[in-house]
Amino acid sequence: MVTIALNESDFTESGDPYRLFGEWLADAEGSEPNDPNATALATVDADGMPNVRMVLLKGFDERGFVFYTNCESIKGREILSSMKAAMCFHWKSLRRQVRVRGPVEQVSAEEADAYFASRPRGSRIGAWASKQSRPLESRFALEKAVAEHTAKFAIGAIPRPDYWSGLRIIPDSIEFWHDRPFRLHDRIVFTRTDRGWTKTRLYP
Repeated sequence: MVTIALNESDFTESGDPYRLFGEWLADAEGSEPNDPNATALATVDADGMPNVRMVLLKGFDERGFVFYTNCESIKGREILSSMKAAMCFHWKSLRRQVRVRGPVEQVSAEEADAYFASRPRGSRIGAWASKQSRPLESRFALEKAVAEHTAKFAIGAIPRPDYWSGLRIIPDSIEFWHDRPFRLHDRIVFTRTDRGWTKTRLYP
């Protein structure tokens, strides 16, 4: 396991959670065996029952944290119903964790189109072929749908389905956690206010 020493001053003195997150993600890209951008995405259904699954972060900046999905999937429907969600990144190789939670907005059509066009052709066809989260009668039915859409889009660009887009969590809070001996971990949470970010150290 590769570990990177934590710069305590950067962790405790940083006033910019996005810069700190970018540094931690860059560290993870150098130490995680695969998918350093993987994150657990939490949503709730109409009854308040939580759901969680892994997705891939596809971008972040001062506007928030972006991932892409079929908006007719379970996670898409739940998010579009509540317009709230949370993420949890855990980088085992670094013994670090980041939690993000807040309201959600849909990315612009231009952003969604640009990202969709950057995906491998097979993934773009898959977005058309898969009725994500809905019952599948057989593997053959999925393979047939893939074949049909492969033929349909044999020539030219593959357009983005209307139901496929990006969602951006606009964080109200971002919490950074770092493992310490005897479970005396470091936890610092940034909370958004009208005047910017406030920072609080939490008991482990």
